[in-house]
Amino acid sequence: MSVVSRLRPGLLALMFLGLTGCATVPSEDRHPDDPWESYNRAVFEFNEDFDESLLRPAAVQYRRLPQPVQTGVGNFFSNLDDFTVLFNNLLQGNLENSASDTGRIMFNSTFGLFGLIDVASPMGLEKHNEDFGQTLGAWGVARGPYLQLPLLGPSTARDAPARLVDRYTNPLYHTNLRSDHAGWWGGLTVLDVVDMRAGLIPTERMLEQLSDDPYIAMRQGYLQRREFLVRGGRPDDEADAMLDELEELEALEAEEIER
Repeated sequence: MSVVSRLRPGLLALMFLGLTGCATVPSEDRHPDDPWESYNRAVFEFNEDFDESLLRPAAVQYRRLPQPVQTGVGNFFSNLDDFTVLFNNLLQGNLENSASDTGRIMFNSTFGLFGLIDVASPMGLEKHNEDFGQTLGAWGVARGPYLQLPLLGPSTARDAPARLVDRYTNPLYHTNLRSDHAGWWGGLTVLDVVDMRAGLIPTERMLEQLSDDPYIAMRQGYLQRREFLVRGGRPDDEADAMLDELEELEALEAEEIER
């Protein structure tokens, strides 16, 4: 039985309590992008508890692995993600980027040993970041209210259902591995989640500086990043400053690892 299945009754109760609690937030105090704040905060607290008790400790231990191992794992899942990126670049009409994505998949899946080695980036084939939520945004679909998803974290009314499309454009969900070797498939899925969580550790200090309220910091950081991505990587001044600060924190993190 999956973690989600075991937690489903509790999640349903939590969602009910959160929705009934929405009436306790005066309308004049609600952020315009967050009309469901009471529900979102309840889910945020649940996600934080889950992260602190299980996910973050696993990510911290993962970051103690040799750097080549972490790089190989990240490259492997990045290669699978390129299929989703290619799909969305095609939907957005970005033919030049689509050609680059195709080249990345071909070279990394073959010469890169199923994506473990990124041979495409040194060849000038840039890694892109596109998902179906960004595609909907490019088509003019409004992002809608901010939304916290149980176990999945921050999203919006537009991006949450778009995750389903992204899931089914990832080859990990279209192989016999899922049905014939469920244990291996489950292990790869968990490894993907832990690898992504480990990559977010350097951003924690930046979020702490955005606001004294962790919930507000995450909301602000997520919405600004999504706006940045939908605009095709053209930041405003505030987002640009955040990205510069993130790069500085990542550089400091790299120095600490080397020492």
